[in-house]
Amino acid sequence: MFFAVLVAAFYYFLFRGTDNWKVKLAQLSYVKPFMFKNQDGVPVTEKDLLGKVTVVEYFFTTCKGICPKMHVGMKNIYETYKDHPDFVIMAHTSDPETDSVARLKVYADSMKIDTKKWVLLTGRKDSLYKMARNSYLLDDPKNNFEKIEDQFIHTQFFALVDKNGKVRGQIYDGLKTEELEKLKKDIATLLKEKGSGNFVNGIFTNNPQ
Repeated sequence: MFFAVLVAAFYYFLFRGTDNWKVKLAQLSYVKPFMFKNQDGVPVTEKDLLGKVTVVEYFFTTCKGICPKMHVGMKNIYETYKDHPDFVIMAHTSDPETDSVARLKVYADSMKIDTKKWVLLTGRKDSLYKMARNSYLLDDPKNNFEKIEDQFIHTQFFALVDKNGKVRGQIYDGLKTEELEKLKKDIATLLKEKGSGNFVNGIFTNNPQ
């Protein structure tokens, strides 16, 4: 019994003053290199995520079904964290053939959002879809093998990326109140973590830790 108390005391003093004792949010994946354009036609790359806690979604401007419902939940998250300097939302279009830079600009204006904090992205369809599947786990990677012209991602799920480019926590259902509340709490947790100044895969080696 005395030995157990001694061990417990040792670990308490070892980790006291650090975050090492806290339960960490699981790492699911990591962000691969990319380059898309935002609603202002400005290139955005994975380097723009460094030091930011990022919520990732996929949508399309002509969506009349789940997208407006998703954006009700996302708007609540946006309002909660929009003033935090280390927080950003990245919304990728699933329909880049329709969602040009100009169309995304009009859509952003209609939502009355700060596009420095809620960024709308478009680009090549195959690149957008590979990021959804291989980085953010928002769709089955097996679908990459279908003809790109036959593919369409229509998902209500959100991903959460930490300051070092790791996809963390879980994949969150944007239509479920309890999962949106969990997402808000997990964002707060990641905002408290210190960034390393580098992405998890170093300068894009393929060995996440």
